[in-house]
Amino acid sequence: MKVRSKESVRHSVNGYVMVLVGLGMLIGGIALQVWMAARGSATVFSVLSLLLLMVLGVLTLAGLYSLQPNQAAALQLFGSYCGTDRHAGLRWANPFFTKRKISLRARNLALDVIKVNDKRGNPVEIGAAIVWRVSDTAQALFDIDDYERYVHTQSETVLRHLASLYGYDDADDTHLDEPTLRGGGAVIAGVLRKELAAGLAEAGLVVDDAKLTHLAYATEIAGAMLRRQQAEAVLAARRKIVAGAVSMVEMALHSLSEKQLVELDDERKAAMVSNLLVVLCAEKDVTPVVNSGTLYG
Repeated sequence: MKVRSKESVRHSVNGYVMVLVGLGMLIGGIALQVWMAARGSATVFSVLSLLLLMVLGVLTLAGLYSLQPNQAAALQLFGSYCGTDRHAGLRWANPFFTKRKISLRARNLALDVIKVNDKRGNPVEIGAAIVWRVSDTAQALFDIDDYERYVHTQSETVLRHLASLYGYDDADDTHLDEPTLRGGGAVIAGVLRKELAAGLAEAGLVVDDAKLTHLAYATEIAGAMLRRQQAEAVLAARRKIVAGAVSMVEMALHSLSEKQLVELDDERKAAMVSNLLVVLCAEKDVTPVVNSGTLYG
């Protein structure tokens, strides 16, 4: 079983204080050298003291490093992880520590538009924008070889998988309760964030936001799908026109019957309904025809 890294807090020392300490050692070493030169006597002890002060001063200054807000430093001693310092400003730690700085700021990843097949097998073009940041520095640095490339690869994989779970739109009336890529909106974005968060958690990364930025049919079927959408729009308009016409005919028959303006048998009612539907549903203006005879021969 793989043992995962876990971030631990490492408290560092105020760097400004250590600057004074390091400079004090160097100045003390220089003063000791001047004093020995003035006296013209140098003992083994004084020479060793001079070297010790100079070496300690250099090592002290070598342990200084600075961190910006929302930046951390992972400290390692000869390859062993010793903790993470998240304190901003001028800091000091063991000069033998290796300090690997890592940004904790939110980052935006705009995925290139990729071509995938949706749930119904239609080729679509889809793109997304991901907002992510580092949460656990130890996992990001030591469990993943390149966490930035890992984010890009995982995001593209999740986006491809998401497109295969849903259809581009409602191609028929059999799955009206199922969200689609085009109409799903918040549902699709929520699924995208959830799957990304699960995939990136292993690298100590969190997802703050994820949304689709591009969605369209692939070029090879865009024309056919546009004609289908136009046909669906025409059918929807026709349904409304027919529904309205039927309602008007029903109202007319009911009004004639209620006011007893004219007595109509079934045949005359059928003729009236036919004529009214032609007038109301026709795309062009209808030319009236005056019947001077009777419906019966």
